[in-house]
Amino acid sequence: MMLFLKVLRLLGVVSLIINSFSQKQLLVLSWWNRESELSSKDAIICDGAVRSGKTFCMALSFIIWSFYQFADNDFALCGKTIRSLRRNMITPVLPLLKSLGFDCVERVSENKLTVSFNGRINRFYLFGGKDESSASLIQGMTLSGVLFDEVALMPRSFVEQALARCSVDGSKFWFNCNPEFPEHWFFKEWIQKCDDKNALYLHFTMDDNPSLTSEVKKRYESLYSGVFYERFIKGRWVAVYGAVYPFMDNPDMYCDVPSGDFEKFAVSCDYGTVNPASFGLWGLKNNVWFRIDEYYFNSRTEGFQKTDEEHYECLCSLVGDRVISQIVVDPSAASFIEVIRRHNRFKVTPAKNSVVDGIRRVSQVLKDGSVKICRNCKDIRKEFSLYRWDGRKALDQPVKENDHAMDDLRYFVTTVIDGGSHFFAFAAERLEDF
Repeated sequence: MMLFLKVLRLLGVVSLIINSFSQKQLLVLSWWNRESELSSKDAIICDGAVRSGKTFCMALSFIIWSFYQFADNDFALCGKTIRSLRRNMITPVLPLLKSLGFDCVERVSENKLTVSFNGRINRFYLFGGKDESSASLIQGMTLSGVLFDEVALMPRSFVEQALARCSVDGSKFWFNCNPEFPEHWFFKEWIQKCDDKNALYLHFTMDDNPSLTSEVKKRYESLYSGVFYERFIKGRWVAVYGAVYPFMDNPDMYCDVPSGDFEKFAVSCDYGTVNPASFGLWGLKNNVWFRIDEYYFNSRTEGFQKTDEEHYECLCSLVGDRVISQIVVDPSAASFIEVIRRHNRFKVTPAKNSVVDGIRRVSQVLKDGSVKICRNCKDIRKEFSLYRWDGRKALDQPVKENDHAMDDLRYFVTTVIDGGSHFFAFAAERLEDF
């Protein structure tokens, strides 16, 4: 109890450092207290909008709870990747813990965080749950608690394996996430069944984060549209529907090709022989990437197919005498990538091909104006008007039609702009919650 009293005093200092906590954040910070009517819960689930204050207060609460309940025990901190976990959770919370008297030693090579306080010590192991094979990484451990940051991005097998490791009496499960599609296994099995799971469920909005000004809220609201607005601003588990980029119906989203010199050029390619081939030529000017020209060839409408070499000649015609910093190509187009490499004129990179995360990222850069489409690029403009979500699918998935310029645009954003590593976006975007 003496430790908990000191923790309460520390929380008073924390509230001064971060202005103040909202009532929902305070509940996250205190639900496990033995004097709380919620202390008998086995788990806590926090979902909702981006920038709503979930992640930071949950990380802080998880570590404080571990010292309130245990000593010399092992815990797991899980993210989609260890890199995103460090960025979103570990890096923000460590300076605050240290300023409050916690001694924190992170061994990056071991993916291990050792924390001590008032003579007690606990160990926190970092895990990435990016695919089905990740479940094997956590097998064999005995844990006193586990925290999942962005659990909706992790495979069910990994999550259930981690939960099975929590066999110590008094262990608890901690989950946070932004919403995904309503058929998602976590929504069906945990959120809709939170009472059966004996879990505390808290839904967050940006209003639950007192550190956000109204100007910051408006800025985040402007970054999303359609289903992503419903999920990441409203915090709703909704199905995809309608146009993928509905805001591109606005003529003001297009511009003329800027005059003057460009700082850099790049090309993005969605390659096809039977299916259409779409290449976009991009120029960088004043921190904005403009799609200044394009090549689009549909063998079905033209009545004949082109060879890899013929498509390469068209690529060279599109580029002209410009110096190209990078060409990114559909990673499945191995033969075309090899042709580009063999000619030894351009640097070619297989594109990152994460569809839904890529679409979300494309939406952001189009809406914030860091990527602009020039009016002369008629084929991509046509596809913007036709590109739709496939409402017949349980998973988020666009219809595989009228998507070739859409794909080359996505390759450009995720590989040239983001350097081949994402967001989030879902993630830099995930530097969110406090």
